[in-house]
Amino acid sequence: MKHKLKALGSKTKKFTKLETFPAPLGVSNVTCTSDEVTALCPVTGQPDWYVVEICYRPNQLCVESKTLKLFLQSFRDKGHFCEDFSRIIAEKFMQDLKPNHVAVTVTQKPRGGVSIKSVAALNDIDS
Repeated sequence: MKHKLKALGSKTKKFTKLETFPAPLGVSNVTCTSDEVTALCPVTGQPDWYVVEICYRPNQLCVESKTLKLFLQSFRDKGHFCEDFSRIIAEKFMQDLKPNHVAVTVTQKPRGGVSIKSVAALNDIDS
């Protein structure tokens, strides 16, 4: 089966959109996790480190992992609160994959002794 993936196999380092491929028959849940995500504190400009877990129920499409990595790396120079970060990722998944459901858990690694966990969950009827 041939796919029209542009990022996979190329040397691109710039994110444009989440690329997808047809969900394999019988796949009902997909979980993607990264512990190498950074963004800036929108107030201080200091870097924050995150663990991002994305769980989704494919409708017809699955996310291609290289574009997911590029998407998550695109936040390095952007300022977001943890609570907003989870919502932004969930909305992007709904926009590009149109899954039946997506839940994004973003855990900010401790800074100053405080860790924050934020969950954004969207269903196809929410969008």
